Amino acid sequence: MPSESPPAASHTISEWVKSYEDGGPLRGFRCPHCGFITATWGLACPRCGTVARDEHALSANGTVVAFTLLTVPGDEFLNDAPYVYAVVELEGGGRITGWMPTVRTADGVAIGERVRFRPSYKPGVQFVRESEVAPTVSGA
Repeated sequence: MPSESPPAASHTISEWVKSYEDGGPLRGFRCPHCGFITATWGLACPRCGTVARDEHALSANGTVVAFTLLTVPGDEFLNDAPYVYAVVELEGGGRITGWMPTVRTADGVAIGERVRFRPSYKPGVQFVRESEVAPTVSGA
């Protein structure tokens, strides 16, 4: 009996990450079986193991649920230290990790603080505090 090949993802991990750096939206997966939403790229649901997962647009807004201050980062971020690395619970579901280059001290952010994804040429997912986001003008 021939073995089944694993399902193909709609994109590669490098395409996934590059889209963040190119200003694309945050994207993740939603399990059609259990409804679990994740920002983590993969081929199966981490909660129930279902192989089929649907690509799902994630919110750019969320809340800090954990963080640490990095003072000795990897080489790519050496000139950006210190900065906060945070776990963010996104509106509508899903958690994602990202860095906050504008926060330079541990008391510069708090658990429960509202943040927003900010696309950047720098690697990784960047967040800024909502208070740092300029309001949009509508109407005119």
